[in-house]
Amino acid sequence: MEQHRTRPPQHPARPRRTAPLPPQGRPAESSAVYRAASRPRRPAPPFVRKLRMLPLYRFYRSLRRMPNPRLTGLGSGLFCAATMFLLACLLWLFFGSSNGSLVAYGVLFVPVSALTALWVRPVDLVTAPVAVPIAFVAGLPPVSGGSGGFGGQFMGMITALALHAGWLYGGTLVAGVLVIVRRIRFLAQRRRARAAAAAAGPRAPRRRMPTT
Repeated sequence: MEQHRTRPPQHPARPRRTAPLPPQGRPAESSAVYRAASRPRRPAPPFVRKLRMLPLYRFYRSLRRMPNPRLTGLGSGLFCAATMFLLACLLWLFFGSSNGSLVAYGVLFVPVSALTALWVRPVDLVTAPVAVPIAFVAGLPPVSGGSGGFGGQFMGMITALALHAGWLYGGTLVAGVLVIVRRIRFLAQRRRARAAAAAAGPRAPRRRMPTT
């Protein structure tokens, strides 16, 4: 007699558990984003509004649109000293060692000091007001007008510093103001980042997918 073969009943495949997908057309955003977006922006204090109306702040904003490298403290000092020495050599070639060369050297020292304060990285902001006066002295020999060996060159530099110390103080003051502004902005950004991290809360652990 023929025996009919019977197959055991097959169980239907169990569906895999997958994480629920977000609805299409709405990106998955955390609740911290909504909290940050719902907070109204505080108006700037009166002294900040007055500071923004100053020509120095407008000059700072125009410099911020330029390329924004990040130099170390040593790198910013070398940049400022090398730039001032090259500018002094160019002024000596075109105008010689005269009072006009020293005035042009002082005028060019102010924007170079501003660039040094803007391009130094936030960790080394304190080094910019220290490196700027050293760079001013380092670039003086070509235009100081001294002669007769080391003693004459040294006396020429002392005379140039005494007569044109205003440009040295002005460039150092510009660098110091820009460093203070950048330091305040850096601390404000860190405070906002900490507030956003605290509002987001601890991240939930990811659910592992079951293996088959």
